[in-house]
Amino acid sequence: MGTVALGTSGTSAADVIAVARGNARIELTDEARAALAASREIVDALAAKPDPVYGVSTGFGALASRHIGPDLRAQLQRNIVRSHAAGMGPRVEREVVRALMFLRLKTVCSGHTGVRPEVAQTMADVLNAGITPVVHEYGSLGCSGDLAPLSHCALTLMGEGDAEGPDGALKPAGELLAAHGITPVELREKEGLALLNGTDGMLGMLIMALADLETLYKSADVTAALTLEALLGTEKVLAPELHAIRPHPGQAASAANMLAVLAGSGLTGHHQDDAPRVQDAYSVRCAPQVAGAGRDTMAHARTVAERELAAAVDNPVVLPDGRVESNGNFHGAPVAYVLDFLAIAAADLGSIAERRTDRLLDKNRSHGLPPFLADDAGVDSGLMIAQYTQAALVSEMKRLAVPASADSIPSSAMQEDHVSMGWSAARKLRTAVDNLTRIVAIELYAATRAVELREGLTPAPATQAVIEAVRKAGVAGPGPDRFLAPDLAAADAFVRSGALLAAVEPVTGALA
Repeated sequence: MGTVALGTSGTSAADVIAVARGNARIELTDEARAALAASREIVDALAAKPDPVYGVSTGFGALASRHIGPDLRAQLQRNIVRSHAAGMGPRVEREVVRALMFLRLKTVCSGHTGVRPEVAQTMADVLNAGITPVVHEYGSLGCSGDLAPLSHCALTLMGEGDAEGPDGALKPAGELLAAHGITPVELREKEGLALLNGTDGMLGMLIMALADLETLYKSADVTAALTLEALLGTEKVLAPELHAIRPHPGQAASAANMLAVLAGSGLTGHHQDDAPRVQDAYSVRCAPQVAGAGRDTMAHARTVAERELAAAVDNPVVLPDGRVESNGNFHGAPVAYVLDFLAIAAADLGSIAERRTDRLLDKNRSHGLPPFLADDAGVDSGLMIAQYTQAALVSEMKRLAVPASADSIPSSAMQEDHVSMGWSAARKLRTAVDNLTRIVAIELYAATRAVELREGLTPAPATQAVIEAVRKAGVAGPGPDRFLAPDLAAADAFVRSGALLAAVEPVTGALA
């Protein structure tokens, strides 16, 4: 399980994933506790003064012009949480909620929010107990951050609303807190606002998508190499010197991965045997260029994620010189853009993989393979409908590639008149990543079958290792028609779990 020590800075993507997916425990460092206490002293001092300070002694958003007296401030903070916990629709995934809460806690511990140490400790206690607030699909416009999702999390800290226990059972949050010896928080000045005002949901989903896509892009290099091999293509287009003269780093990495998989193949280089062709089709020959562009997009997205991880996103913020200043750092545009960029790149990677699969199944373009890789074409349909499924997934990917961040819809009586829609960008990217996994799995299924149908030719050692591993995983090889859905599900699990890379990398070395 492990432990993540949370200080005022230095939180990494690995920390987020460890908490969100690995249930790592969280410990607040002495540095964080000191920063929390120091910033709280500043807020308490301002709260004692007659001058209105936004978030401390005023209303919120379009209601910020009203000064709130000391007797109503606790109610003000409770009310903002209750009223903003207005999400609707299906529950979002447990790992998303844990990432959301952990990243809000990370900002709280920065010492720029004015939240008391005991509130931060309660946030850590809830995560450590495995309690997961109910957060709904709809409610965030990505500005002022992920308000509704974070409000549902804050509601749990107050002992209100519903949450999921470590056993997966849904119960009233107050019961779950009591069962784990956690006292609900009573929010004071600024604390309700500080728990709601961040880009934490979209950032958490970005970090997890990047981790998943890193595995998927390597996996797609493997399946592209297997398809090239099955089509008796040429590996000469993967030569490092060709990619050096167009120095995009992702392209070079993808070509190197494919070349490593194809090392020692007895199938490549036969493109001029029976039906000579000068060049392979774009979907085969340009695989490194397309996958490489996606890799470079990921590199940019990773830079944005790292910058956002280093940020303290709140409004207003407590500055070291004692000022509490309003700002616009909660706007999700930087994160929203790269979430959309990744969805576009993922759609294109899925599209080119589907084109390669279709080529494997078409007897007019597969250079000697049976129609649809069928055992007895006509009696058997082979993988005809597997490609239909892949095509349907690709079509969905194209719809998911439409940018959410190009939209904005005004809210809060036109005070919040331009929003990022970053949460929506993140939600559709999660679906895109799921679909891309299935698309790569179908190419894997088709390519391994096609390689095995090349009788008399010896595949690359890495390809043979993949075929042996995928067969052991319950994915059937060539033969008469069978119930295909379980095979495709097994191929999906094989890719999703990282087993494809685990099979190939002992032969190729670690892929880039």
